[in-house]
Amino acid sequence: MAERMIEVDGIELCTESFGDPSDPPVLLVMGLGASMLWWEEGFCRMLAAGGRFVIRYDHRDTGRSVTYPPGRPGYTTADLVADAVRVLRAHEVPAAHVVGVSAGGALAQLLALGHAGRVRSLVLISTSCAVPDDRELPPPTEEFVRFVSAADDEELDADAVVEHQVAYARVLAGGRRPFDEAAARDLVRRDVERAHDVGAARNHDALTDGTIAQAPLSSIAVPTLVIHGTADPMFPLRHGQVLAERIPGGRLLALEDAGHGVERADWSTIVAAVLEHTAAGRS
Repeated sequence: MAERMIEVDGIELCTESFGDPSDPPVLLVMGLGASMLWWEEGFCRMLAAGGRFVIRYDHRDTGRSVTYPPGRPGYTTADLVADAVRVLRAHEVPAAHVVGVSAGGALAQLLALGHAGRVRSLVLISTSCAVPDDRELPPPTEEFVRFVSAADDEELDADAVVEHQVAYARVLAGGRRPFDEAAARDLVRRDVERAHDVGAARNHDALTDGTIAQAPLSSIAVPTLVIHGTADPMFPLRHGQVLAERIPGGRLLALEDAGHGVERADWSTIVAAVLEHTAAGRS
């Protein structure tokens, strides 16, 4: 394990790698508003133990990566896609198996559309279609909408941020399994304490698309695995089903009673699926 600050094209990003650089590379792309810590160390180590070189990184305005004034991000969604390429370049990885969760799954799709040569395969977790079509998809659950609608935009101190994020994690868990509040609180606390500016992550809510790939998802030509919880409150299961249908050869792995994100109870299942899906990278 080695945390490393990189600077590419004048953009400073914090990255961390696990495993042997000679193994097939796996790039982990987190959702918006969350640092790389949400790809938990234990999960990364399990992938590395399976013979993968694992790279995680902080998006801009999270963790130890570059931060911008609140409300004025000065970058776009397209820039976050380009950041994934910057991370690969800095680690001298020509192409990687890309695993994205939540909005990170959308970034992974856009990466495959706009930088196809950089992507060996895709694993898309708890996400939806980055390029919409005319199919109607179910909205988030009422509980999720109530929580997000009640969120206060005013500046919060660190303790208040922790309480809010733990409550949000509980909602995202979906409510069908026991919620490990102690583990969530520990992770959130470490994330808050590590951040340059915990309020800067709100800049992700203000992002515009920028210049992103306009190709249809049907043009994605790499092996794609979609992993989706049946209790996901943000993107109900139908989102994952449609995503797998729209990408040629896409496969769906449904996690019974799982919510939104990479829950510890599912690590073994997800790691096994990722290792199997990326096994072709050994050739």
